[in-house]
Amino acid sequence: MKRIMLAILVMFLLILASPVTEAEGGQGAPYHFGFKRSKNGSLPSIDQEGFKPILQKYGAIFLGDTSKKELYLTFDNGYENGYTARILDVLKEKRVAAAFFVTGHYVKTQPELLKRMAAEGHLIGNHSWSHPDMTTISDAEIANELNKVKQAVAEITGQQEMKYLRPPRGIFDERVLAVSSKLGYTNVYWSVAYADWDTKQVRGAQYAYDKVMSQLHPGAVILLHSVSRDNAEALGRIIDDARKLGYEFKSLDELQVKTY
Repeated sequence: MKRIMLAILVMFLLILASPVTEAEGGQGAPYHFGFKRSKNGSLPSIDQEGFKPILQKYGAIFLGDTSKKELYLTFDNGYENGYTARILDVLKEKRVAAAFFVTGHYVKTQPELLKRMAAEGHLIGNHSWSHPDMTTISDAEIANELNKVKQAVAEITGQQEMKYLRPPRGIFDERVLAVSSKLGYTNVYWSVAYADWDTKQVRGAQYAYDKVMSQLHPGAVILLHSVSRDNAEALGRIIDDARKLGYEFKSLDELQVKTY
């Protein structure tokens, strides 16, 4: 009996001494990216959010230099809805470089659009292969999700480097930031957005225009979804009128972050 009790005690002590990895549940509740929106030119804020320190710790992007009237245009491309070619036409006409965050589904089904993005000077970023909640999968699975996109995009476009990641649905925790950072990624969130992903809610180009223009601020990282007809129809006017207000559109590669 004493030997049994001693063995149980040893096992208990070993369990206590063994580190619990974050993938096994030591991370805590995941974060859903959110922010206080810009109104009337005021700056957005994540001061009220609990994740600000870890975004800063891992150099994640939320907005750029707020002392400069610069804008960074990004699109999430989970699947194609017939509007990306029109968006690319506008970007080419207006000479604006954007970033497109793509999933595995998009890579598999839209190779020609991917080639065009790369050929016309846009950045192609990682939105994961299967669009999972990455806080619920292991470190190895996170790496696999990201590596599959990077490798497939490289095979199609010749783009060997992929530096930017947008976690699916904006769900993350410190482990996701740490693992993706080790893989060479900068996480990119946003400081201008609106509910534009529901293709059943078509409200018109004016609605999209108003939603974006009302939130503009220096250093803004703009998130749009390419599945939205409203976005495709409003994009040219958004670019023109933002420029009239003194804004300049820049690539994420040019973004310089000040403390936010």
